Amino acid sequence: MDVSFQLYSARNFSPWDNVLSRLSNLGYTQVEGFGGNYEDAPAFKALLDKHGLAMPSGHFFPLEQFEDDLGTVVATAKTLGMKRLFCPALPPEQRVADADAWTSVGKRLENIGKQVRDAGLRFGWHNHDFEFAACADGRLPMDILLQNAPSIEWEADIAWIVRGGQDPLAWIDRYAERITTAHVKDIAPEDECIDEDGWADVGYGVMDWKTLTAALRNIDVDLFVMEHDNPSDFERFASRSIETFQRF
Repeated sequence: MDVSFQLYSARNFSPWDNVLSRLSNLGYTQVEGFGGNYEDAPAFKALLDKHGLAMPSGHFFPLEQFEDDLGTVVATAKTLGMKRLFCPALPPEQRVADADAWTSVGKRLENIGKQVRDAGLRFGWHNHDFEFAACADGRLPMDILLQNAPSIEWEADIAWIVRGGQDPLAWIDRYAERITTAHVKDIAPEDECIDEDGWADVGYGVMDWKTLTAALRNIDVDLFVMEHDNPSDFERFASRSIETFQRF
């Protein structure tokens, strides 16, 4: 199975030419873009082609980028060969325990999704843990977002669901028809990997990725993206993680 790699994981290890070369040599065939890759999209596309890599998906932040400059977002995505665009977060000041605020964000996502699809691309949301912190009325922002944006996709970051105190298998089952893409990352045992914000290479943490991969494949997720938010050695993370994942 083709495996993708979120380039945010290697943001501290440029130049990108070297990063992409190493990923290709390790067996990755795809990467997922982020803002640091978009300044000169044609030049970055040339690097991807040089190393035989595709970029089927990308993160665009903040949400207002889709509303204020959709033309540039779409042009960047198409230049790089993307098909799926995801908004990965809200800024910290907007992560409030207010159901009405999350309802508003959901409606904005739904409107953006229609415009992105009209441009021939796909659109969805990528979660962190803050979407699983209950609002004042007891509802969870993740539910509110998906209910108010019924046509968008969900790129489920499974480890962030766990860090949000939730059972990922329950969420996979609940939103089986919405999850199309998954981030693959691992959580270190307690008090380990402190210098890496408590994240681990895939297969070297506490996540049961064999079971999770089977559950995600069962709902037809077809794009798996390796990610580590703060690796001290991106090559170690990239190599150990793809080796683990390919055994599944």
